[in-house]
Amino acid sequence: MTRLLTIAKIFGLCLLSLLSFNAAAQNFNAQKSGVWETQNFQFQNGQSLPNLKLGYTTLGNPQNEAVLILHGTAGNSKGMLNPAFGGQLFGPGQVLDAEKYYVILPDALGAGQSSKPSDGMRAKFPEYNYTDMVKAQYLLVKEGLGVKHLRLVLGNSMGGMQTWLWGIMYPEFMDLLVPMASMPTEMSGRNWMMRRLIIDSIRNDPEWMGGNYVQQPKSALFATTFYATATNGGNQSIQKIAPTRAAADALLDQRLKGPLTGDANDIMYQWASSKDYNPTAQLDRIKARVLAINSADDERNPPELGIMEKSLKVLPNASLFLIPASEQTSGHGTTGQARWWKDELAKALNSTSKK
Repeated sequence: MTRLLTIAKIFGLCLLSLLSFNAAAQNFNAQKSGVWETQNFQFQNGQSLPNLKLGYTTLGNPQNEAVLILHGTAGNSKGMLNPAFGGQLFGPGQVLDAEKYYVILPDALGAGQSSKPSDGMRAKFPEYNYTDMVKAQYLLVKEGLGVKHLRLVLGNSMGGMQTWLWGIMYPEFMDLLVPMASMPTEMSGRNWMMRRLIIDSIRNDPEWMGGNYVQQPKSALFATTFYATATNGGNQSIQKIAPTRAAADALLDQRLKGPLTGDANDIMYQWASSKDYNPTAQLDRIKARVLAINSADDERNPPELGIMEKSLKVLPNASLFLIPASEQTSGHGTTGQARWWKDELAKALNSTSKK
């Protein structure tokens, strides 16, 4: 049993690090971090903020071709520099070599160093959505960093959904879109039901106190652990690291011990921001080439629904690269490992014309 506990602890920590993009970040060429502010930001629902902070990390020379990299829910820009992702992309001679490209990694609205509920407003913070987040990213790129055109927009999970919106909202601004671990369809089915369970679990917790808690509600850790376990990791991979009930219990117990990553109000807002995501009817606005990348064992975007193939028929220059499932893949987290798809990205970049 001791051996099982040790194994489960090691794999549990590794898996959580991979899936949340919080593994130790690397340092790359001309790496810089900053916070840019925009005034009188108007949200889609009519609310506004007099000052909106947008955190970011950049790599490389601003004079080079620019690429935009978008993180997933509850992630941040520096998390994308971990060995499995950035370590496979941004180093010397790699596909997005930071000596060749100007790499822009924003902190999404509501995360990282960008404005968020935990900055002080708590549950009075404006209710933002993915459209607001993409608008904020656009302002950062164009006004804050002075970039007029992007060679590539690539995003994972939430960032993948935002990549679809980038192509719709700013169709002339990029050459290539690479949305990963996402689908261009209404937030629905199990994907939305599980997200709502996180939101409701926290909101209905007496410790939440209308958002004015003095300590993090216990429901936040339980709900996020439940969601990650149910919708991430891959069936084959989890079965390999937890082949018995004892090993599965040990792995789950380790996850439930925490610590909680993030703030309960921030977590609620982050997951709720996806509720009205629905780009389906506007896909024909996309003009950039599209390389969609998903994994066959993605629990949140199951390929058997056939949604992706139907959606791509609307686009004249789009393709899907589906990563086969195996004991080495990790479900929704598979695309967080760039080794599975970096060669396909290189091919797409080399064959996509510049505007």
